[in-house]
Amino acid sequence: MRIRMLKMVMMAVVLGVCCGAFAQNDTGAKRDMKDAGHETSDAAKDTGRGVKQGTKKAYHKTKRGTKKAAHKVEGKSTDSRDSDSRPRQ
Repeated sequence: MRIRMLKMVMMAVVLGVCCGAFAQNDTGAKRDMKDAGHETSDAAKDTGRGVKQGTKKAYHKTKRGTKKAAHKVEGKSTDSRDSDSRPRQ
């Protein structure tokens, strides 16, 4: 009786392992399409991060250059048309 029960349990374990292995063994076109989709998604995310980083860098460089130029020309304006000291007609 115990041997019969042991055989049944062993057979169930072997059957469960085999069926589980076959069910997860997906090497066909469906798996290839899923992999391609994941790779495309990851590539798009990487591209987006790169664009974000480049945009931030360009923004900060432009901001710094503008401030630098503003400080450089500050107080150097000698154009008489800009002054408000002229009498109005």
